Amino acid sequence: MMLRDVLRDATQRLQVAGSESARRDAELLMLAVLGKSAMWLYSHDDQCFLPEQALRFDALLQRREQGEPVAHLLGERGFWTLDLRVNAHTLIPRPETEMLVEFALEKLSADVAVPVLDLGTGSGAIALAVKAERSACAVTAVDASPDALLVAHDNAARLGLVVEFLQGSWFAPLGQRRFQLVLSNPPYIRADDVHLSQGDVRFEPRSALVSGVDGLDDIRHLVSFAPLHLLPGGWLALEHGHDQSLQVRAIMQAAGFQDVASRTDLNGHERITFGRYFLGGAGTC
Repeated sequence: MMLRDVLRDATQRLQVAGSESARRDAELLMLAVLGKSAMWLYSHDDQCFLPEQALRFDALLQRREQGEPVAHLLGERGFWTLDLRVNAHTLIPRPETEMLVEFALEKLSADVAVPVLDLGTGSGAIALAVKAERSACAVTAVDASPDALLVAHDNAARLGLVVEFLQGSWFAPLGQRRFQLVLSNPPYIRADDVHLSQGDVRFEPRSALVSGVDGLDDIRHLVSFAPLHLLPGGWLALEHGHDQSLQVRAIMQAAGFQDVASRTDLNGHERITFGRYFLGGAGTC
């Protein structure tokens, strides 16, 4: 069969299996097997798989039909301008998390060296994207999982980016260090959320997803302890669920943060909230 016909049939199989991005999933798996670009495929879709390529493609397709994330099947996921390795020990970087990177770049001058912290770094996505764009900044990244940190270290080494990685729970390994900007995509899913049994999250570490009855336990912890680790006028920016912005803003305001606000993603959902902290809990811009 020609590649175009194989791709059509694979798309239909994934649609039946419930994939919401069946065509794209099938194409990514095919390109991985071929070792070619999308442009090559579009101009050579009348060619055929070699027998060993067909077997490998079908094996990947079967795993995807069982729900295994494409990022895990390929071992990587694009984030910002970077290609990051991922596995079952890390969250799969998602487009909405890039909003934290955009916010960071607005607050960080290209030629000014300030300390930046990424909490719950996973694959290193946020820390490495910020370092790639603001090389003068000293970026530190923390994660409680040693397995996740192995992935983050590997990504940093491959990309030639120097980030300090520390193992521990949230602020615990930092002593009394303070930062100009603290970023985090923490767990924020409710323990009883039905989506935990659906889609890619079934294959991601539960500890990086779930945070108590209302999904806000870790966010409360971060907001509570962030003032001890922010320089005067420093910013805290957090990703959260699409329906949690009101609660997160209230948590930050109650903790003394100023200039608290949220931003919407392309679907119109408020997905990150941020605020500025001055010593004593008050200050002006």
